Order: sequence, then C-alpha cells, then structure tokens
Amino acid sequence: MAEQSTSSAKGGSASGGKKPAPRKKGKKKVSLKKGVAYINATYNNTIVSLADSQGNVLAAASAGKVGFKGPKKSTPYAAGVVVRDLAEFVKNAGLQQVDVVIKGVGLGRESAIRALSGLGLQVLSIKDRTPIPHNGPRAKRARRV
Repeated sequence: MAEQSTSSAKGGSASGGKKPAPRKKGKKKVSLKKGVAYINATYNNTIVSLADSQGNVLAAASAGKVGFKGPKKSTPYAAGVVVRDLAEFVKNAGLQQVDVVIKGVGLGRESAIRALSGLGLQVLSIKDRTPIPHNGPRAKRARRV
C-alpha cells in the first residue's frame, strides 16, 4: 500500500490553497471645468448629483447620506449641507462652471442653487425639469354614500 503525501490528501496545494485577494482599483483623478448639477428636491429628501457634459455622474450626495433623518431631510438647511458635502469633489476636480437641472417641488430647490454658487461655481443656466401632468389618466368615479 502506497501512502499519499499530506498536501494532496488535504486537497490543497503546497502553498496553502488560498487565492490572492483581488486588487482594489484606485479612484481615477477627474478634472473638468464645466459640468451639470442635477438637483432632485422631493417632499422627503434632496439629492444632488454632479455630472460631466455627457451625463456621466461623477459624484452624488443626499440629505440622508449626510446624516439627516426623518422630516429634517427635506429642509432648505439640509439641501445646503448636501451641496457642501460635494465641495471636496468640486475642489479636487477643478470644476468652475455648472449648468443646473432641477426636478421636484421640495423646499431645498433654491437653497441648493445658492449653496452651489456659494462654493464659487459659476451657474450658467437653470432648467426646471419638474414633471407636469398633461391631464393624466381618467379620474376616479365619484364616491356614492
């Protein structure tokens, strides 16, 4: 009877059988002069995304991500803090000019734009893309009691 070696009996190789951990890719350095800021101001939250001119989102922040909870997420103060959270990205990328696209009817609409201009960004244009129903679907029937 022939005996097997201990490494093959365990099913692993002589090196221990562990695979090397996958390498994490570092973040790429982004530099752009002009970008687009998308502000989504709902009744419950304010979300701000910074994108390049092609529409590729490079950075995003929301009131919930910054640390606000509950009804405080939809306040104008929270919208200003959200934009200040993106300030580090703006400084590193060298962003100078921004087109603003607003969507929603929340309280953080104007304060988010003021905070963007407060960062030293030149606001080139403001577009309102809030969806407006054009009469929409048929209304529910009247309730009979």
